[in-house]
Amino acid sequence: MSSTIEIEPNRQVATLVNVFVVEPGNQERLIEILREGTETLMSEQPGYIAASFHRSKDGRRVVTYAQWRSPKDIEALRTRPEIGEYFKRVRGLAQSEPIVCEVSYVHHV
Repeated sequence: MSSTIEIEPNRQVATLVNVFVVEPGNQERLIEILREGTETLMSEQPGYIAASFHRSKDGRRVVTYAQWRSPKDIEALRTRPEIGEYFKRVRGLAQSEPIVCEVSYVHHV
């Protein structure tokens, strides 16, 4: 089943936002590792819905926006050994602080 990101308040999903800070020369490599991990690991985990990546124009940041069915699914993800190895690769290129959020407001024109 294919899922897309739908950003709406009061939708029963957990949003995981992560801002990665990288050296400009590592931005594309980080995106490649994140893409690979999302396609081969994250998307196979219970509760995963969808993800998107956003690169800053200055080459110093990558923002990820991922939706999960619940915060418990995100917590369960963090306990899996293969995910720990993946996170080590990511931390080798970037510093980050993941934030679990819920959408509180959306404005459409």
